[in-house]
Amino acid sequence: MGFSATRDASGVYLIRVEGQLIVGNRQELKTAIQEALDHGERRFVIDFSRTGYIDSSGLGALVSISKKVREQGGELRLAGLNEDLRSLFELTKLDTLFAISDTAERAVGSFAG
Repeated sequence: MGFSATRDASGVYLIRVEGQLIVGNRQELKTAIQEALDHGERRFVIDFSRTGYIDSSGLGALVSISKKVREQGGELRLAGLNEDLRSLFELTKLDTLFAISDTAERAVGSFAG
């Protein structure tokens, strides 16, 4: 389980979540986003294409991250949710809070300019 972060040529900060987003590692993701915000990053994509499970604390962390990014004038997109995760977002109505793309590439491309 871990995270990898890269910044693409168009200036989008891409974080890939490997494994699960759960109570044990949610703070690590929040910290990574906060540090990027502190360094001036404002466009984020979190890629879940290698993620099999997100627990309730992980969902809570995503809501918290979304709020923090918006408060600082940024934008957050999610990408690569498998069928189970997409259903989870629909059941919890979080699909209305987040812009969700099929792939990280589409999510990155969805930012204007």
